[in-house]
Amino acid sequence: MFIEQPPEFVRKLYPGAIWRMDPEVKAVYLTFDDGPIPEVTPWVLDLLDSHSIKATFFMVGDNIRKHPEVFRQVVERGHRIGNHTFNHIQGIKFSPAKYMANADQANIMMETDLFRPPHGHMFWGQYFKLRQRYKIIMWDLVTRDYSKKLRGPQVLANVMRYARNGSIITFHDSLKSWSNGNLQYALPRAIDFLKEEGYEFRLL
Repeated sequence: MFIEQPPEFVRKLYPGAIWRMDPEVKAVYLTFDDGPIPEVTPWVLDLLDSHSIKATFFMVGDNIRKHPEVFRQVVERGHRIGNHTFNHIQGIKFSPAKYMANADQANIMMETDLFRPPHGHMFWGQYFKLRQRYKIIMWDLVTRDYSKKLRGPQVLANVMRYARNGSIITFHDSLKSWSNGNLQYALPRAIDFLKEEGYEFRLL
C-alpha cells in the first residue's frame, strides 16, 4: 500500500502538490507516464476513444523528439500534456539548476503548466522552483503496471482496491508496462470496473 497509495506523511513532503482531487466527487482522473511510445501510446488512445475518456499524458521530452507524430496524435485527440522532464531523470541525482534545465528543455516542446517528477523524487529546492512555473501533479493511486514482479491481474487488483473519489490514477504508456502485458490486461478491465462502480472520468 505504501507505493500504490502514498500515506499522508509522504504527501506532506511536497506541500501544495496535487495528489488527489475533490474527495466529495465520484470521479477519477487517468494519467499516463513516460510516453509517447509508438508501440504503446496509439493503442492507449484508441482504447480511451472507445470509452470517450480524456486523460493526461506526462511525457518525456526526448520521446517527443523521437516520435513527434505520436505526440501530435495525443494533442489532436484532446488529451492534456504534462512535463515529465526531457530525459526521465531523478531529481535526487541532479542539482536544482540541472534538473530545472532538463524540465525547461522538455517544456519547449510541450508548453504545459503541469509537471510530474519521474519516480516521484525531488529535492525540496527543486520542488519549490518547479512550483513557481507548474502545478505539481503526483498521484493517489499508482497501478505499478511497470513492475516485473506483478502480473496483469495484480495490477488490476490495485485499481480495484485503492480507487476512490478524486483518485489521480497512474498508468504508463511505456515499453516496460507493455512488454510484460500488464497494461493490455489491466487498463481496459480497470476502465470497465470504474465505470461499473459509477465513477466519472475527468480531465485534470
